[in-house]
Amino acid sequence: MKRYPVYKDSGIDWLGEIPEHWQQSSIRGVTKSVAQRNRSDLPLLAVYRDYGVIYRDSRDDNHNRVPEDLSNYKVVKPGNLVLNKMKTWQGSLGVSEFEGIVSPAYIICEVSTHVHSRFIHYLLRCYRYIFIYNKISYGVRVEQWDMHYEDFKQIPIFLPSVEEQKAIAHFIDRKLEEIDHFIRNKQRLIELLNEQKTAIINRAVTKGINPNAPMKHSGIEWLGEIPAHWEVIKISRIAKVVNGTTPDKNRLKYWKSGSIPWISSGKVNDYIITQPTEKITEAALKECSLRIMPAGSVVIGLVGQGKTRGKSARLAIDTCINQNLACIIPKLNLDSVFLHFVLIALYNPIRELARGGNQEALNCQIIGEIRIPFPPISEQQVIAAYIDMKSAEINISINQIQKSIELIQEYRTTLISDAVTGKIDVRGFDNANDTANSPKPPELATM
Repeated sequence: MKRYPVYKDSGIDWLGEIPEHWQQSSIRGVTKSVAQRNRSDLPLLAVYRDYGVIYRDSRDDNHNRVPEDLSNYKVVKPGNLVLNKMKTWQGSLGVSEFEGIVSPAYIICEVSTHVHSRFIHYLLRCYRYIFIYNKISYGVRVEQWDMHYEDFKQIPIFLPSVEEQKAIAHFIDRKLEEIDHFIRNKQRLIELLNEQKTAIINRAVTKGINPNAPMKHSGIEWLGEIPAHWEVIKISRIAKVVNGTTPDKNRLKYWKSGSIPWISSGKVNDYIITQPTEKITEAALKECSLRIMPAGSVVIGLVGQGKTRGKSARLAIDTCINQNLACIIPKLNLDSVFLHFVLIALYNPIRELARGGNQEALNCQIIGEIRIPFPPISEQQVIAAYIDMKSAEINISINQIQKSIELIQEYRTTLISDAVTGKIDVRGFDNANDTANSPKPPELATM
């Protein structure tokens, strides 16, 4: 990567050398704190570490309560720098492209016309500066750290001319388009591989792995034909379905210095559960009528509007479970690995069985009534081993793709930081032809 012809010492250890012609300033020199209010008619904005300033309703993972009275919310104009002062140390800041309002707890700054808005956006979000925000944020608990504008504005910055700032911002914009396109393609490939894995599971647990096996109709519309020697049977006939319990969280004697594993409903996302969420005490086990579920069982989520309801995981440990989980304990003629694959195949139909008012839920009786395809135990084990083998092959490919995404994201972070702090010279980057100053990493070169 091409460097500038001449550098000078910035005098700042975390910044190092900067191009000789860049001029020192400070955040105070290019920003001014503002706090216009009383514009409840404007849309709500939010600041994300990964995205900068966006419309709040463009994402569904912001669960902070919005008050009815928005008159105290601060106005953000296009070109304003917005900081979530409690999470600036994580990178939650950015120059807004939108007009709207944000929480009164945010810091809003007008940006000088002597800096290009996209350049300052990239500069103040690069990892070298996020490291400093961490240093000047404080508080008792990390999730409640705070940062004051008075400290923030003292941070030094080094600036080239506005024209050079524009060139750097343009270079970064173009490179990020390429990187984001690469990541989207890789993520789509992961989706296709997961779909392939699901298809393998569905086919194996409903049709078997012998393509020449005689077939019969299962009597269940969604299941269709199954091998002629298989049965269709209720889970309650071949397994015991048991609900879990959560001891009173306010009673320390149930939770302090415990030794008995206990898991929450979120653990169904682990696929195979090898570690507990927490540990409870003997007192909780005895006084709250908890039961230890045996390793080799399968747990399934009962509640949740997200993916938890109907999702299952294998237990690799003996553990207690919370009230939003059911444990399916197989009998001798049911292989738990095969059962888990059946439940994966039935995920969507099982979710639809939920009942209730405000929050639909499954229960042990509903789970027990589910009818599943049921081959002989020896064939269950062969099918389970086959699916494990095929899934492992696909997982190797998925892991390789995920690693390539991680590497390109690391490259992205370094590229932005190096460009806005003058570690690389991108002035020769041309919109159409000249990419000599910005060689692609190996992964991008094969796009």
